[in-house]
Amino acid sequence: MASAIEFRHVSKIYYRHHTRRFFHRYLMERMRRVPREPFYALRDVSFELEEGGSLAVIGPNGAGKSTLLSLIAGLSFPDEGQVEVRGRVAGLLELGSGFHPDLTGRENLVVYASLLGLSRKELRDRFDEIVEFSGIGDFLDEPLRTYSAGMILRLAFSVAIHVDADIMLFDEILAVGDQAFQAACLDKIRELRRKGCTFVCVSHSSELLKRLCTRGIWLEGGQVVRDGPVAEVIEAYQLSLVAHAHSAGPGRG
Repeated sequence: MASAIEFRHVSKIYYRHHTRRFFHRYLMERMRRVPREPFYALRDVSFELEEGGSLAVIGPNGAGKSTLLSLIAGLSFPDEGQVEVRGRVAGLLELGSGFHPDLTGRENLVVYASLLGLSRKELRDRFDEIVEFSGIGDFLDEPLRTYSAGMILRLAFSVAIHVDADIMLFDEILAVGDQAFQAACLDKIRELRRKGCTFVCVSHSSELLKRLCTRGIWLEGGQVVRDGPVAEVIEAYQLSLVAHAHSAGPGRG
């Protein structure tokens, strides 16, 4: 089966700025070409995900999970290595990203759908279905700033799942919202998986990841620690957390 996503020795590098500096010190450093300290958000990461596959990305905060998703989404580019993504990508990488608080729900729906690649005709054909799934019809013409976090999630998720994307990205997005809506989301995700959609998910909920994904990658310090069946990867990661907690000992009061 063809690969939907392929990372080949991918690294993403940022540069640390330790403290605020006076302007004359900044000029002196520039003139002397003082090297900046690199920070590897990802370092030499390689993997392939086949079409229709489902991948859970786990690890502690700062491990590089969101960086990996942003590279798949095309929001950033690798400093080393190559990333290949085949197909239309729709991502829920941050609650409310692409939305404007002063626009109405209807206006944000149109803008967000356009950002995700829906044509005008596709949006016209699917508009009512998007609104119905979101459950915010009574508030559709109210400014987004009056919405709760759960309402924004429902609107964003509803637009994303009606894009007919080949690849879907989720970054902790299902942690918000009531149980009924989460159940509806999971049902919709299962339907999309049956249709062959590829999924990459980031979440601190191990049970959610086990329900959504078959494969897991554990990132630590920007590097792949383990890659394999999702249940095995999650178990290994959780055991490492327990071992680290025991080695650290009791905290000092």
